[in-house]
Amino acid sequence: MGTGMCSRRQKGLLQTAFCLLTLACLAFGVFLYNHLQQKVRNAEALAQKYKQQQEALSAQLQDFLVYKLEAQEALNKEKQDSMNRYGALSSQHKILKNQHDDVKKQLLDLQLQHNSLKLEHRKSLESHSQKLSQLQQERDSEVTNLQDTVFKLREESKLLRKAHQEVHSQLLSAQ
Repeated sequence: MGTGMCSRRQKGLLQTAFCLLTLACLAFGVFLYNHLQQKVRNAEALAQKYKQQQEALSAQLQDFLVYKLEAQEALNKEKQDSMNRYGALSSQHKILKNQHDDVKKQLLDLQLQHNSLKLEHRKSLESHSQKLSQLQQERDSEVTNLQDTVFKLREESKLLRKAHQEVHSQLLSAQ
């Protein structure tokens, strides 16, 4: 019975550790999601900055068409890089969201399983308590019956001794 208790404790500790690990993963996911959102905002701010620079250069260098085209090409390249980075971040976000949903589902499944096991444990405990109570009642009844039998046997023994003494006394008086 001792190893069964330890095993249950270890299961409880493992379940608690798993829940803590799950919560840590969720927290990391939220942290990573916020970090990625910040990078997206930075990328958008960078794109906005480059757009403003391009507009300023266009106003200043209208007469220099070649230089304007080169600046436009550079800006387009930066935009493309930003869009590529945004696409990569968006993909990572979707993956993390799916992982988050999976972990959330696993957590709910584990909570349901935990509640089911808790109910099963409670029923088993009640059943054992009832059996123990019944066995104790049976034992008490048996002890009472045995005490009654011992008492009756003692009384019978006293009567037999008394009868034996009387028979012995009668034999002695008969002699």
